[in-house]
Amino acid sequence: MLTNVEHIGIAVKNLAASDALFTQLFKVPPYKHEEVPAEGVTTSFFQINQTKIELLEATRDDSPITRFLEKKGEGIHHIAFEVDDIVAEMERLKSEGFILLNETPKPGADNKLVCFLHPKGTHGVLVELCQTMENGH
Repeated sequence: MLTNVEHIGIAVKNLAASDALFTQLFKVPPYKHEEVPAEGVTTSFFQINQTKIELLEATRDDSPITRFLEKKGEGIHHIAFEVDDIVAEMERLKSEGFILLNETPKPGADNKLVCFLHPKGTHGVLVELCQTMENGH
């Protein structure tokens, strides 16, 4: 079951410049930077009360973020929802006709296991499911 919005992901062209902009906007600096080599991104996370914002910068030309920026420019990339059991939620959503972009959960940023739903099945919104990894697994 989807329990709450875990974070909102924003694709950016320049992470350092975007960090400065969002630090000015939120009046707090990012609490974490992390590279996710499998996805070809470097991320920056801001925490504002219970809301997290993830900035994503591509680190290579074949990154999903590179493709997103080429098609749509900078802006909201995805909305992530926290789940208690990502495997069960993936099975439930697949059985209800949603298209999963990965068949098994994969490691993501901020100590999460993640799975994405194809935006064609969610009115153009890229939805991320995420579950906190226990003991790094």
